[in-house]
Amino acid sequence: MHEAYIFDAVRTPRAKGRPNGALHTLSPIDLGATVLKELDSRTGFAAASPDDVIFGCGDGVNDQGANLARSSVLHAGMPDSIPGVTVSRFCASGLDAVNAAAGRVMAGQADLIVAGGIEMMSIIPIAGTGGPNGSDAFFNNEAHFTPLGMAADLLGTLCGHSREQADAYAAESQARAARAWQEGRFDRSIVAVKDVNGTLMLDRDEYMRSGTSAEDLGKLPAAFKAMGEKGGYDAVVRQRYPEVLNVAHIHTAGNSSGIVDGAAAMLIGTREAGEKLGLTPRAVIRTFATTAMDPCLMLASPADATEKALQRAGKTLADVDLFEVNEAFASVVLHFMERTGVSHDRVNVNGGAIALGHPIGATGVMLTNTMIDELERTGARSGIVTLCVGLGMGVATYIERFGA
Repeated sequence: MHEAYIFDAVRTPRAKGRPNGALHTLSPIDLGATVLKELDSRTGFAAASPDDVIFGCGDGVNDQGANLARSSVLHAGMPDSIPGVTVSRFCASGLDAVNAAAGRVMAGQADLIVAGGIEMMSIIPIAGTGGPNGSDAFFNNEAHFTPLGMAADLLGTLCGHSREQADAYAAESQARAARAWQEGRFDRSIVAVKDVNGTLMLDRDEYMRSGTSAEDLGKLPAAFKAMGEKGGYDAVVRQRYPEVLNVAHIHTAGNSSGIVDGAAAMLIGTREAGEKLGLTPRAVIRTFATTAMDPCLMLASPADATEKALQRAGKTLADVDLFEVNEAFASVVLHFMERTGVSHDRVNVNGGAIALGHPIGATGVMLTNTMIDELERTGARSGIVTLCVGLGMGVATYIERFGA
């Protein structure tokens, strides 16, 4: 089996996923072309005829539809000979793109692949592609379908998380993200986004709310209480979990992931392919795993996926230096730390999606990018990147810093 090396990685800043967001007037393929061109300027991959460009996109419809990867390649002015494909696994779409690229390299079926992701939530809202979850009453009944926010509140209820714990976690995410920016920890990876006229649109994560305190967050209303009580989803989750007498609606806009726009890309390949381009690897992808669980509770799979990926690598949690656990909701990360026993000083050390935002199709690539930067900054050896996924799935990837 071949080894899959990561040679470089870039990302756009995350913009507010609203009509007033800095990137809202652009097209998804503008963001895709931006990261591809920057990655090419650093690595020269386009001239090497990569085997594929794999992009994740959570909701591939309308402007985000019809194969964003191939469209972005063409929009970037790259050779017509470079193929592209788009994959979707909701929130883990980007990490699935990374894992798909790594898997093909490991299997000897590719020498060089670009993995990336795009999501413009200011244009296409979450669940914008529709589907049976939410629209098919028979499916909803048999799956005990629960919206993501309700599932987060259910997870918090079953774990005994309080509103105060969720807000304290969220405030720390904001503080860590602000410190990371202040200390330049993201500088290597960020590529500024410009429009067709060369006008700067964004060069810094826009969603952050530096200085946010737990007290500030405590003033926000519960985001999913009405959905549960008036929308009937409290009753739905009690059918599946009759021991839950009352759902504790602890999640708000302040302790849940931010709605944002963004894109990311990284170059993955064999050592030999990198040497032909004069590149030194930054990291190696050792193993990855996907798991699934009850779709009603839905958000507790990152721990299972992490353990499965580590088992394949012959490693334990104690062997891992750092963890990037997507902050879909505060309770997701709180549960992960409680379930695994991993302390907070090893988890999301530069903040996460609560502070920075969660551009669904790009997040997994961005987290992998952040992990590589942090492993290099600190001299740490290894890391896990993991995300919870809608309908009860989890994905995890185990990487090691090159030369560690």
